[in-house]
Amino acid sequence: MAFRAPALEVPTKTNVIPREIPLQPWYSHPIVCVLLGGILPFSAIFIELYFILSSIWLDQIYYLFGFLALVFIVLAIACSEVSIVLCYIQLCGEDWRWWWRSFLSVGASALYLFLYSIFYFCTRLQITHSYSIALYFGYTTIITIFFFTFSGSIGFLGFLLVREEDLCFNQG
Repeated sequence: MAFRAPALEVPTKTNVIPREIPLQPWYSHPIVCVLLGGILPFSAIFIELYFILSSIWLDQIYYLFGFLALVFIVLAIACSEVSIVLCYIQLCGEDWRWWWRSFLSVGASALYLFLYSIFYFCTRLQITHSYSIALYFGYTTIITIFFFTFSGSIGFLGFLLVREEDLCFNQG
């Protein structure tokens, strides 16, 4: 099946030697972009996260699944928009290495999710047994890794679709 599809053609001629990246301002530094890029997606789920953690660890009933679906859509839109804006700023500064930054910039919201889980553990839960603490942080780590992969993938695919559209418009 793969041989039936026509080969992809690059709209411009590429060079084998990568272009030198000029000196970037402080706000375009990768660590700054990654840490600041995770704030907006995390703020989209911040309130719902409290109710979800309460339903999991405090045996409270969660019944707002329609609102959870709406928050999920808002999270996906926020992840793609943050990735698009941060990679656009990066490309305007002639830094062509956008692939991992588009993934990591919104994937960093998982770091804030983990920090909030630690805050939730210290303020809301009264767990004293070591195996219960290991269980809590084990599940929290699994959820954090899943959320990192999910939000990073949404950010990467969102910017990839914008780049594909941009390449298609520039061809003709």
